Amino acid sequence: MSTVMRSYLTVWRLPSAPVLLLSGFAGRLPSSMVPLALLLMVQEQTGSYAVAGGVSATYGIATALVAPVLGRLADRRSPRGVLLAQSALYPLLLTLAAIVVLVGSPVWALLAAAGAVGASTPLVSGTVRALWSRVDPRVRPTAYALDATATELVFVAGPSLVAVLALVASPSIALAVAGVLGVAGALGIATSAAMRAWVPASAQRRPLFATVTTPGMPRILLSGTALMLGIGALEVAVPAFADAAGAPGMSGLLLAVWALGSAGGGLWFGARMISATLPRQYRWGLLGVTVGLAPLAAVSSPWLLGVLLFLGGTAIAPTLTVQSSLVGSIAPASATTEAFTWLSTVSFGASAIGAAVGGALIETEFGVAGALVLATLAGALAVLVTLLPGRRPTAPTAPRRDVVHA
Repeated sequence: MSTVMRSYLTVWRLPSAPVLLLSGFAGRLPSSMVPLALLLMVQEQTGSYAVAGGVSATYGIATALVAPVLGRLADRRSPRGVLLAQSALYPLLLTLAAIVVLVGSPVWALLAAAGAVGASTPLVSGTVRALWSRVDPRVRPTAYALDATATELVFVAGPSLVAVLALVASPSIALAVAGVLGVAGALGIATSAAMRAWVPASAQRRPLFATVTTPGMPRILLSGTALMLGIGALEVAVPAFADAAGAPGMSGLLLAVWALGSAGGGLWFGARMISATLPRQYRWGLLGVTVGLAPLAAVSSPWLLGVLLFLGGTAIAPTLTVQSSLVGSIAPASATTEAFTWLSTVSFGASAIGAAVGGALIETEFGVAGALVLATLAGALAVLVTLLPGRRPTAPTAPRRDVVHA
């Protein structure tokens, strides 16, 4: 058996690992399915891509704004209660949003409904990463790599599933399936042995932004913001590139190839023992992402773009793996869920802004190339942020409690 397979089998054999991986995958699918399903539903009802895009963006922004607040509550008590409450509320609000769209409600009602659904989205991503931060340190990097790879696959499977369901049934069916998957994933994590063993770390009341200002966190969040802004610009540039090349049907394939390259890179990286420090690995990972983005603006063939996306994508999941390892090592033991939800907030918010700015650039004289250059510049900015001077991270103030043992 290869060393790579042994590394991943070690993680898979952890008592709650299958639940965290499978339920985490299902619970994250709404993050890639609901915005697209809402966009298709609203566009179908209103005929306006502008309104549809605004509704989809409102969902993402609401998710991003509420997640850190819920993350702090989860750390103070337990993520279990938050997940159970969301599992009850989320399908109700998702159903309400579908009704609001289908009956032809005014724009303000569509935005309000999307915001409510976004705010109630189960806190799966931050919770799963917080649980991974409590496993045996010897297998933690490999666990983060599997988690990053699963997250990448979410953005392949989710939109593909929505496209198929919208074709054979309707976008509203896709929305319903997303809700079922999200609730199933949240309940799987909430009832797992790892969650039942969760013991909140004792901590004094902290200022609202204490976790964000923990030494080392501003650098990670700022570089992560730049990185996700670039990824958001690329996600909107690829479909526009395919359309301009006369092959609009290739947009989904190109994005899937990009994500598969990332997943492959993540699996390879997770089985490696790297001697360099985490900050140095992170910097090199961001540089790899930037180098992968740089040639895209000069490409005219969708087939060549696919090859370059696959190759460049191999740096993304490894970079996100190291990013998670850094957050897990920096965050206070009493604020791990909150720290990871801030990371999720950065991902949702920055990618939405990147998509919006990239889309606006595409409509100007700069065209698709402008959006791709923006993605490259954002990656370069992420690298520069890691070079800025700042306070060094300190050791956590309380010891971590492992809830999933090897």
